[in-house]
Amino acid sequence: MMRLRAMWALSATVLVLTVSACTDGGIGGGQSVDEGASVGPAVGATSPEGATGDGASGIITGKEFDPDNFDDPTTIDNQWFPLQPGIRYVLQGRALDEGEPIDRRVVITVTDLTKVIAGVRTRVIYDLDYNDGRLVESDLAFFAQDNDGNVWQLGEYPEEYERGEIVKAPAWIHGVEGARAGLTMPAEPQLGLPSYAQGLGPAVGWNDRANTLEMGVRTCVPFDCFLDVLVIREFNRTQSGASQLKYYAPGVGSVRVGWMGPHEEERERMALVDLVQLAPEVLAETRQQVLEQDTRAYAISPNVYGQTIPMEVP
Repeated sequence: MMRLRAMWALSATVLVLTVSACTDGGIGGGQSVDEGASVGPAVGATSPEGATGDGASGIITGKEFDPDNFDDPTTIDNQWFPLQPGIRYVLQGRALDEGEPIDRRVVITVTDLTKVIAGVRTRVIYDLDYNDGRLVESDLAFFAQDNDGNVWQLGEYPEEYERGEIVKAPAWIHGVEGARAGLTMPAEPQLGLPSYAQGLGPAVGWNDRANTLEMGVRTCVPFDCFLDVLVIREFNRTQSGASQLKYYAPGVGSVRVGWMGPHEEERERMALVDLVQLAPEVLAETRQQVLEQDTRAYAISPNVYGQTIPMEVP
């Protein structure tokens, strides 16, 4: 596996990241992941939830999903959320589980598999979540980029584990049981705009929303230091006061996860510790694991996942 640093190719375009020297604090140098999410002042912050965009152009609510607006949906080169097949992100840190601190590790792989949902071909993302070294969740998530550069999520099939056994699989798929696709990343995030819907899965309680909290942030994580970082606040209206913060570096994607709010919740904080381009044989092994979960999903979730067609191998 080839480890990627601050400059790497995305499609046919080379995106050069501005990297700081990590000499003024941050996560490196022995500091724990739970300390200091950002370094230096942000350019600005959004108004409280419910603020208006004051007539700003380009406002998108997350309800504009149009299957006819996806000509090349699996080429996902949004600078904040690039999904290049074969890239693997590893984030780790700490969280709370029923008030007890636990180690968290998330391994996210952009596969070369696709799946058609509602007539739109999506890119399949494989997400493995570990608590204290034990696999607790395995997710298949489906993303597509529209002609305007917005990235949408069209569904998710998660398997939740206890003692190695599947105990729950709360899937949601656009167009099934009232579920609707949602906006994962706007083409042009802006400060001061209202929140947007990240999807709707009423049968499983998926009703997350998000807005741009900060831009121009500089942050250091074990993998590297980054400038011009975008901070997105994600929240669910049924959990008042609790928000998850996600930090995105241009040309890289997710580099940090934090929290905001007075409530304990999970208080999950993670940072990017590795970013690799998988070797062909490793990608092939991952592909097989994903295809096995895809097959298993039809038996476990026939009323939801069973309404889709199987994944396709490139």
